[in-house]
Amino acid sequence: MTKKSYSKVVETARNYYNSQDAQNFYSIIWGGEDLHLGIYNSLDDDIFSASRRTIDEMALYAGKLNPETRVMDLGGGFGGSGRHLAKNTGCHVTVLNLSEVENEYGRALNKQQGLEHLVEIIDGSFEEVPFPDESFHVVWSQDAFLHSEDREKTIREAARILKKGGDLIFTDPMQTENCDEQVLKPIYQRIQLASLGTPRFYQKQAEKNGLTLKNFREMPLQLANHYEKILMETQDNKDKLEGKVSDTYLTNMKNGLQHWIDGGRNGNLTWGIFHFHKE
Repeated sequence: MTKKSYSKVVETARNYYNSQDAQNFYSIIWGGEDLHLGIYNSLDDDIFSASRRTIDEMALYAGKLNPETRVMDLGGGFGGSGRHLAKNTGCHVTVLNLSEVENEYGRALNKQQGLEHLVEIIDGSFEEVPFPDESFHVVWSQDAFLHSEDREKTIREAARILKKGGDLIFTDPMQTENCDEQVLKPIYQRIQLASLGTPRFYQKQAEKNGLTLKNFREMPLQLANHYEKILMETQDNKDKLEGKVSDTYLTNMKNGLQHWIDGGRNGNLTWGIFHFHKE
């Protein structure tokens, strides 16, 4: 099989999520199913439940999902969102994800949960989606577009594969419109990017590609809540991580989490759920 060729930024993300440190950290700390941000009623909520709350909130914008519905999850990590949707509605979900390590783990969970017939996980990048125009009723993504080197192309691809009458529903960590980019440099360096998207950027790109904004539920404090919860769990589960995640990885992770927390609390970062419709 010919090795796929990715842009430098995308390849960096792929290598990171393929590492054993990342695989072990996310599967232990995040609850084993999801890699995205949660919605918290309080920091007493567990990460798994908060993550599921995000999926359920997003699903409200998707209309009535049913066995005839085809969903594309772009950058779906372990495929947990797809399994949750398929299990509860019978819809068919295709998960397109960069990390072969995550994808093998996700396929094993599909088999374990008896969902192989409803959830398909394929290797690839959302900058070049290997499906024809107008293939899916819903295009879905959670906290993945930030890893794109060409977010304009990513939104263009999402709009391209969406059927008329369909919906694009996604979340992404973003910088605020007037943030001081200097204070975000530690975050840029951590994820090896020059910038993050903004709410205005995503709206402009979606509209440019024929999509209409139906709703944007902005929840900046949930970004800070989530990363604070991850940091708390990392500190409280040192014994579970020992021998499975390197000290260097954990030190970098804890420093990185604090930068995300500070950015969210200080108004330089935001997060929320976008819903766009294709007429």
